[in-house]
Amino acid sequence: MQVLHTSNLSINTFKPSHFTTTCGLVPSVSVKSSPLFSIHFSQKDQTLICMPHKNATFSFITPRAASVEVGSSSASTGTAEDDVLKALSQIIDPDFGTDIVTCGFVKDLQIDNALGEVSFRLELTTPACPIKDVFEQKANEVVAMIPWVKNVKVTMSAQPAKPIFSEQLPAGLQTISNIVAVSSCKGGVGKSTIAVNLAYTLADMGARVGIFDADVYGPSLPTMVSPENRLLEMNAEKRTIIPTEYLGVKLVSFGFAGQGRAIMRGPMVSGVINQLLTTTEWGELDYLIIDMPPGTGDIQLTLCQIVPLTAAVIVTTPQKLSFIDVAKGVQMFSKLKVPCVAVVENMCHFDADGKRYYPFGRGSGSQVVQQFGIPHLFDLPIRPTLSASGDSGMPEVVTDPQGEVSKIFQNLGVCVVQQCAKIRQQVSTAVTYDKSIKAIKVKVPNSDEEFFLHPATVRRNDRSAQSVDEWTGEQKLQYNDVPDDIEPEEIRPMGNYAVSITWPDGFSQIAPYDQLQMMERLVDILQPTI
Repeated sequence: MQVLHTSNLSINTFKPSHFTTTCGLVPSVSVKSSPLFSIHFSQKDQTLICMPHKNATFSFITPRAASVEVGSSSASTGTAEDDVLKALSQIIDPDFGTDIVTCGFVKDLQIDNALGEVSFRLELTTPACPIKDVFEQKANEVVAMIPWVKNVKVTMSAQPAKPIFSEQLPAGLQTISNIVAVSSCKGGVGKSTIAVNLAYTLADMGARVGIFDADVYGPSLPTMVSPENRLLEMNAEKRTIIPTEYLGVKLVSFGFAGQGRAIMRGPMVSGVINQLLTTTEWGELDYLIIDMPPGTGDIQLTLCQIVPLTAAVIVTTPQKLSFIDVAKGVQMFSKLKVPCVAVVENMCHFDADGKRYYPFGRGSGSQVVQQFGIPHLFDLPIRPTLSASGDSGMPEVVTDPQGEVSKIFQNLGVCVVQQCAKIRQQVSTAVTYDKSIKAIKVKVPNSDEEFFLHPATVRRNDRSAQSVDEWTGEQKLQYNDVPDDIEPEEIRPMGNYAVSITWPDGFSQIAPYDQLQMMERLVDILQPTI
């Protein structure tokens, strides 16, 4: 095995049974002499897998310059660069639990030794990062403490808006990073109010945001916001829809199509929603908030299938009847592999005469959290101003940004930002191929389970029409049709439920995580000679 070297390394000694780390650069590996283990490095995936036998001890060299871009005009030396990167590696991203150097946030590092000047850019996963100011402050502080540094310049930026898997998406959705559904599966619980105020909260945090009102029968968006242009426009040349805009947030609703409310059958509604959503020129968005219509029927399933939903926020009220309908919605998202990241219990209580009253009872929201394991619960009080702001066309978080309700939405916005970032990180690294050991590594999102599969096993277990007759169930792809030494050319995530694997014969296999978990696993990994 070839040992590759790079500068800016620090050495740590571990004694684990198995671990994997993904870095931004090709690392060097230093191994203590022992026949009891092997270290495998995938140059393609830049993943190091150490699989020692019992009582094995080894040293692993961790790259400290992961994803750091050094400008050609930089006058830095290796030692100076080491000093800066070592200082920055003290800053830990609380969501990923990893330092910002290893996360790949540090870009365009330039050092002028003669003047003692250091400049670099921190590229975060989203412009709405709730602790971006903390990152900037800490980066200035830790680098300024280096003895030879006299001046520090930190520039903040965010990664370009792009979904994890964009190739098979309609053009209008290919520059949207996160699509978040706000759903209740029951009318009258304040779902549209939550969706609109969440969107404007994210925009206030610095994100580029759009709202899609998916309720064709009773669109709420035209009442809740007041754009100057209240009609959607068509780009005749491209045959695309140009969204209207209000206070920097892009808006699309059937209510802006000049038709008011629709009177049509389900299949027609699904077609209208598909056209409105996929042919709109959304541009680059960090978050598209979808105000889902009530129910769990064809329209809801169509929405979930035509767009790769990143996450869902569930809205309920304290009544038991609301919980029953919301439970159906949570189960629908679970089947479609869409994580529910938060529950908002609306109209919980009000305060009067020094007491707190619960007019609709208590416990529906906490019951959803406990029964379905949704991690975050937010209680919204009954406030006349919240209802009035929805009727006036000015969201509450805009009219009273420092009020109690706005603070709750700020906490909800932070939750959505953090959970979406975690989901994207988990999905992007869920299935990878390690060429050095010729095995596919699987770590299913929201699970601690990690295992290895032989590529030929994965290819032979394809269940598409090309491999299995849809009518008879007869196996068309035979065992010997797949060579034992087959290797995937590319593995890409498809939403939160599957990966797309491209094979040398040009076949693109869709492999759901559930199916991968049922396949025969590798137990003994072949160990290449070091």
